[in-house]
Amino acid sequence: MLEARNLEDQMALCISQRRNLEAIFNCLTDGIVAIDSRMLVVNMNRAAEEIIGRPREEVVGAFCGTVFHEADGRRRLAAAVQKGRMLESQEVRFLRADGEIRALQVTTQKLQDEAGRSQGVMAIFRDMTELKRLRSALQGQARFERLVGKNHRMREIYQLVEDIGGSDATVLILGESGTGKELVAEAIHKRSSRGEGPFVKVNCSALSEGLLESELFGHVKGAFTGAIRDKVGRFELAGGGAIFLDEIGDISPTVQVKLLRVLQDREFERVGSTETLKANVRVIAATHQNLKQRMAERTFREDLYYRLYVVPIELPPLRARKEDIPLLLAHFVGKFGLLTGKPITGVSPEAIALLMDYDWPGNIRELENAIEHAFVKCHGKTIVVNDLPLGLVREAQGPGEPEAAEETSEKERLLAVLEQTGWNRSRASRMLGMHRTTVWRKMKEYGIVAPDFG
Repeated sequence: MLEARNLEDQMALCISQRRNLEAIFNCLTDGIVAIDSRMLVVNMNRAAEEIIGRPREEVVGAFCGTVFHEADGRRRLAAAVQKGRMLESQEVRFLRADGEIRALQVTTQKLQDEAGRSQGVMAIFRDMTELKRLRSALQGQARFERLVGKNHRMREIYQLVEDIGGSDATVLILGESGTGKELVAEAIHKRSSRGEGPFVKVNCSALSEGLLESELFGHVKGAFTGAIRDKVGRFELAGGGAIFLDEIGDISPTVQVKLLRVLQDREFERVGSTETLKANVRVIAATHQNLKQRMAERTFREDLYYRLYVVPIELPPLRARKEDIPLLLAHFVGKFGLLTGKPITGVSPEAIALLMDYDWPGNIRELENAIEHAFVKCHGKTIVVNDLPLGLVREAQGPGEPEAAEETSEKERLLAVLEQTGWNRSRASRMLGMHRTTVWRKMKEYGIVAPDFG
């Protein structure tokens, strides 16, 4: 009887100690995840739930690779579990279930049984995202929403976006193609009182006059040939939110008149209807064109221009803020690193110098495309000059480059793509935009011989 009572007391003590340990485990601010030797998650605390963005019930028992989407972090955890390579305050980028990217500092500790046999690892995650954001702010507010740059003109734009947050004023964003006008429009919407409402985008240059009018205002059944049912327009869809009219300088005089009425009276009719509808919507417009010149040519209405020109925002071209190029490079390397899983961590000093010398007629969009191109070609951890688009390199280096250098660049590009495709000439030809026989001829010309895979 006494033994039974002692056993009950011991069990109660064990349960109490277990509860205390669980309480401590869940009070920690660092995320803790236990991973067994099969790479399965066997336990985690509440902080890890918040960091990962998924509930414990969904994660425990899952394969580690399905939880940690980001390739670099997944590889490091696998090496810790399978090869005993412990991590000490290693930084990894983590892609949460909701698509948010977080910067984590990871430390791992071996889990062993009484005989000293490996049972997996305990991974401790410290979320460094907010700290990095604060550091970024202290370094001159280099990021704002999805915009990147600390040039003084960009900081002025960030401040203006903040200032108009409580207003419904119409905004006109001016700037060359590729400068990020849509990103600015999104930032304006998110920071406004309408930020929870819809954000509807319309590319005015992509549609003919008739289609654009129907897209913007909608139409009723029978309004024109092919109108087999009523259609809701973008202004209705954007009710309570904002509509972004990109390339506003391309709209026809007829559509200009109807848009002017929306801006003046906040009302419109669907095509083919006499019913007047109210437009509860903020208008944000953008163009790369010189609207004053178009007014002088009488192709853009002066009254519409001044209705749009309430809060103008002019974006600088990339060539006018080259000091932001290293920041943009780091941003795009991080972005494509997550998308491709390649362990590319940066850009060589020589490649950065060349990119700083280039004038970027296509602005930030062209820079992003150049880094995406480099990710296809790069087989190391650092992007070098030969990984960049050949036309960009030639233009940045200027005239007078030896022909041999061009041949070398083409040879290296051909070799890189062949290696990436496993020496499949058909796939390589598609990636290079060449005919298959041209690939074969150039291989012969440069003395490139496919390896013998046995």
